[in-house]
Amino acid sequence: MDYRREIDGLRALAVLPVILFHAGFDLFSGGFVGVDVFFVISGYLITKIILSELEQDKFSILNFYERRARRILPALFLVMLVCIPFAWLWLYPSDMKDFAQSLVAVSTFSSNILFWRESGYFDTAAELKPLLHTWSLAVEEQYYVLFPIFLMLFWRLGMRWILMLLSVVFITSIATAQWAAYAQPAAAFYLLPTRTWELLIGAFAAFYLSKTNGRTNLARSVSEVGGWLGIALILFAVFFYSHATPFPGFYALVPTIGTVLVILFATQQTTVGKFVGNKGFVGLGLISYSAYLWHQPLFAFAKQRSLVEPSQLTFITLSVLSLVLAYFSWRYVETPFRKKDLVSRSKIFYGALLGTLFFISVGVIGHVSDGFKERFEIPASVYNSIQRTPREAECFGKAGIHVIEDWFCELGLDSATKDFVVFGDSHALSALPAFDSAATDLGISGIFAGTSGCTPFLGIYALRNDQLSHNCHALNKRVYQFVQDQKISTVFFIARWSYYTDGGYNGSNFSYISTDENGLANPDESRRAFEIGLENTITAYRSIGVNVIFLPQVPQQILSPVQIYSLASRSKEHKVNNFSVSKEEHLSLQRYVNTLFEKKGVSLIELDQYFCDESKCAVGNESVSFYFDEDHLSLEGSKRLIDPIREAINKRNRI
Repeated sequence: MDYRREIDGLRALAVLPVILFHAGFDLFSGGFVGVDVFFVISGYLITKIILSELEQDKFSILNFYERRARRILPALFLVMLVCIPFAWLWLYPSDMKDFAQSLVAVSTFSSNILFWRESGYFDTAAELKPLLHTWSLAVEEQYYVLFPIFLMLFWRLGMRWILMLLSVVFITSIATAQWAAYAQPAAAFYLLPTRTWELLIGAFAAFYLSKTNGRTNLARSVSEVGGWLGIALILFAVFFYSHATPFPGFYALVPTIGTVLVILFATQQTTVGKFVGNKGFVGLGLISYSAYLWHQPLFAFAKQRSLVEPSQLTFITLSVLSLVLAYFSWRYVETPFRKKDLVSRSKIFYGALLGTLFFISVGVIGHVSDGFKERFEIPASVYNSIQRTPREAECFGKAGIHVIEDWFCELGLDSATKDFVVFGDSHALSALPAFDSAATDLGISGIFAGTSGCTPFLGIYALRNDQLSHNCHALNKRVYQFVQDQKISTVFFIARWSYYTDGGYNGSNFSYISTDENGLANPDESRRAFEIGLENTITAYRSIGVNVIFLPQVPQQILSPVQIYSLASRSKEHKVNNFSVSKEEHLSLQRYVNTLFEKKGVSLIELDQYFCDESKCAVGNESVSFYFDEDHLSLEGSKRLIDPIREAINKRNRI
């Protein structure tokens, strides 16, 4: 197969945005599309090899998988092996258990399925997973289990039938991806059925060039325009896409079509080909696979070790380090293992088997031992306390447009007449046990309604990719109509308010909202929408005689409970309060929202006194955690809300 410098140069344009995106540089907000570029390149190269060998009647499935093993496994196993001791030293039990599970999943090329299943709202932050990036390798290998077998089986039918069948798969895949990007965004992102079409774009390019002897047979001016247009499309996606972009539906056509245009039109006879195929890009392209493998563990471990978000200088340093490590692993691991005279087929396959068994064994032990939690002296009562309401599956996530019956949960007594409504996002779910207990004690009945990441304000749209199934705008209207129809006297609004106005402590982890379904996903728009939504909601509910009460956001911890208790167990004083969030940080994060509540004159249930002293807001005490994760209360934590909630309901009854 003829070597094309442009392909290696294109790899550099794929890996650098991915690294800089994961490093957190806002300029590269769409850098994740580098993976899509890789998919198209991979689909093109592998299809070109298979077609060439099928045409010469030399294709062997054993040889194919041997090449894949030589290409993928040596560097991958090296990175996994290096990660294990650092995970042992630095990862807390829950994170270590996740890491152990990922060792098994990566070894069996199913990590995309694992990370999809872990991608729920309450999961550990994705950027803390050292092997998160291996999901794309799993997608490719799953594809290459099926694709060569398909070509072998249908080769005798001829190229026309093969292309017709692949076209059906392509259309089905991209249509599914477009639907899932809104209805099931996590599945759309991670799973093979919604990514197959991207690999097939590259495959179609290989089919086309195989029939034209690698030439497009077009004028040079057309090739120049086509190639530069391809570069422009890739760069547009890198710089203008973001987390809020529904992906990988039709939006993914931009970087993937851009990639295939470069493949088709960029040659060493064109300026675009010389640009992409310059010595610097080619050098980076050669080490791109190893660079991709190294960067995520470096970033993840740096974040795990730091109590605050590492600086940009740290990420720049780690980005450079990933390239340095990539060069050495490319030269001393990747390259030697590709040479059959140095490493025989039997050694490759035996090595693959032994390596797979080793990592699976370590992973299983890590899972069974709950992340080797004996490394830390944390009381069993603390682990037992880190749990949420058992009614979560029953009561949560019932959005406003699909569920017709039983879309809310009853609280307190079983009565046809409802005295109050609890409405909000996942923080409302955390408070559900307290409302249930208080209502039962007072002999009244209420309901709970809510779903994750939804500001419970009228006229507000959540700019999330899951709004086809979890429609916040529709749910907010439905709750209002229910309150009006049932003549409910009191509504409690509960949410992670700063999530929609400030994000987290470092400004990241923002859940953007807008008054427009297609609004801009940025902090200014989100704050504007929050103010408008708050005003509209208060006015609308009060106009129908409803008493509106807000629960302020509970103090948000900087670290998870297990992390805090783990740090405390290794400190001299063994005090969890030392590692809990300071009251000053807590008040600073929520100052904007609290000031707005005060300005609007909303009725608030004060909570700080139940969690904070003059300097710290405790994650828990020595025997139990008040938190489930950094910002959601556990069952034990929710118990601390029973008294203020009972008092608020009693006060309402006295009015």
